[in-house]
Amino acid sequence: MDTAPGDPSSQRYGDWEPVIGLEVHAQLLTVSKLFCGCSTSFGAEPNAHTCPVCLGMPGVLPVLNRRAVELSVRTALATGCSLPETAIWSRKNYFYPDLPKGYQVSMYEEPLAVGGHLDVPLEGGTTRVRLTRIHMEEDAGKSIHDPQEAYSRVDLNRAGVPLMEIVSEPDIRSPKEAAEYMRTLRVLLQHIGSCDGNMEEGSMRCDANVSIRKRGTEQLGTRTEIKNMNSFRNIERAVDWEILRQIDLVEDGGSVVQQTRLWDADRERTESMRSKEDAHDYRYFPEPDLPPLRVEPEWIEAIRADLPELPAQRRDRFVRDYSLSAYDAAILTSRRDLGDYYEAAVAAHDNPKSIANWVMGDVQRIVRDRRLDDALVIEEWPVAATTLGNLVMRIDDQTISGKIAKTVFEQMLESGKDADQIIEEQGLRQVTDPGAIAAVVTSVIAAHPDKVEEYRGGKDKLIGFFVGLVMKETQGKANPKAVNEALRAQLAAPE
Repeated sequence: MDTAPGDPSSQRYGDWEPVIGLEVHAQLLTVSKLFCGCSTSFGAEPNAHTCPVCLGMPGVLPVLNRRAVELSVRTALATGCSLPETAIWSRKNYFYPDLPKGYQVSMYEEPLAVGGHLDVPLEGGTTRVRLTRIHMEEDAGKSIHDPQEAYSRVDLNRAGVPLMEIVSEPDIRSPKEAAEYMRTLRVLLQHIGSCDGNMEEGSMRCDANVSIRKRGTEQLGTRTEIKNMNSFRNIERAVDWEILRQIDLVEDGGSVVQQTRLWDADRERTESMRSKEDAHDYRYFPEPDLPPLRVEPEWIEAIRADLPELPAQRRDRFVRDYSLSAYDAAILTSRRDLGDYYEAAVAAHDNPKSIANWVMGDVQRIVRDRRLDDALVIEEWPVAATTLGNLVMRIDDQTISGKIAKTVFEQMLESGKDADQIIEEQGLRQVTDPGAIAAVVTSVIAAHPDKVEEYRGGKDKLIGFFVGLVMKETQGKANPKAVNEALRAQLAAPE
């Protein structure tokens, strides 16, 4: 794959071409774990959401979560994957304190889905990243290391939480592409309801496989795997640092060693964690307690029919139907609930561009400042979509000015009242009567004969001075366009 349009990596990395593939672990948006009824909710007391099944007690048997399968199939269909007739559960064997069974139930030789792709929008174009596979697996627990204590603690609340692992081909050619791939995938998963995409809580995690090769060659170099990246910024920085490390190493006569490395965000560098395992190190073998998974074709088609409009489709529709720029459409479809909110506001008042400006500006500012949950439904937003549409309607019909609308919006936030109620209660209705405006203009002009003379002498910018005085006299209620017209008429030099 060629370097993406606008990508500066060809200058940054000289004759070397990065080759990057991502393994994304996305927590499926289910109420219970993959093989038991324990809760998947975040933030509980350590080891509160556990039972004999997810603790790996002797004699217990797993029962597959149907909803987890449905969400995984939904993701496979949304990314254009093929679904083989059967998928085989496997045991991935390794020892770690937070893995109570001593193995992880996953899929290896026969995954749930194969192929597919994700189209990633970049500056100047779009790049297609192919997918290798999507498979299901259970999460491990969490080890908690406190440097002030001589021991570590283990929290098994996450043990058994259902995950999808989405593995890309090594089609990514720069750190920026890697971060944009993650953003695009996150938006897709949120839109289709498979994962909430909360990277801070660990419900979406990414490992990056990074290697380098001389530009123009096809031979892949030795790869390293980077872990511990919990933000888009860290993904970009970690991959960039690792590429430069490998280039320096090879150009100094050394060679890249296949290993797993951790990203240290404080020191802004990757550190060696352990030698990189191969599949045989995990001694995969079929899970004896679970039969092969076969998703019936009728169920697949029912899931396909239930898929919502995908982000790329919605983005194109916003450009086409609402005459928005590609940039505005991308922002408004960056979250499903944001797009829903926007469309509900436009349904209340048909001014797509003005409403887009309000949603991208004031509404998003409130969501950001108040740190509102990503999962917040539009009915619970501080200002309802229909109420925002009504506010923009009052600007368009000249009931209020755009400046007064900002004041009304803030009061809508605090009181929960709609725009009309606030406008009437506080007497904010815009003054549009030509006679009333002309009277105020006459008074202001009469009080500043020196400025009138300067204006008539050629200082046209003084019009702003007079507009400000009129607006002050009318407490900001006068129609700005009418004020300008009245001022220019009265300030014109007498013939």
